[in-house]
Amino acid sequence: MSCVHVGLGSNVGDPVGNIRMAADLLRKINGVDQLRLSSLYRSAPVGYEEQAWFVNAAAALQTSLEPRALLAELQAIERRMGRRTPFRWGPRNIDCDILLLEDRIIDEPGLIIPHPRLAERRFALEPLVELIPMGIHPGLDKPLRELLAALGDTQAVSRLQESA
Repeated sequence: MSCVHVGLGSNVGDPVGNIRMAADLLRKINGVDQLRLSSLYRSAPVGYEEQAWFVNAAAALQTSLEPRALLAELQAIERRMGRRTPFRWGPRNIDCDILLLEDRIIDEPGLIIPHPRLAERRFALEPLVELIPMGIHPGLDKPLRELLAALGDTQAVSRLQESA
């Protein structure tokens, strides 16, 4: 079993409900055990700013699935939930990304772990640090807390009172 951290995000329809549904679907994947979900966070959009704010969370799970099989399951969840992304960084009802897979580094076509922009995204780091406060980014060999601190207040992210 491997420990995997997945980022979840939504800004269309009922974002909180979408995150909860995605977490429920993650729990039902054959080969996934012990899912823990971070608090929910509200974050300003990145890349394309003329859209609604996002709700984000991170999930920690144990899985026997190989990385490509897990990616396929995440993409199946997105399809099942009717994900439509009109353009890059555009609005979406659900986004499921592999952020970390233990201390592994994978760089293959269509699969890059750790997530290639993890160190630049407060909305991904904040919930991830909540789950693994002593976590290390294996590609940069730096503590996640240090990466989060380096971002300062450059991106608007706040914890929601409602938990997942």
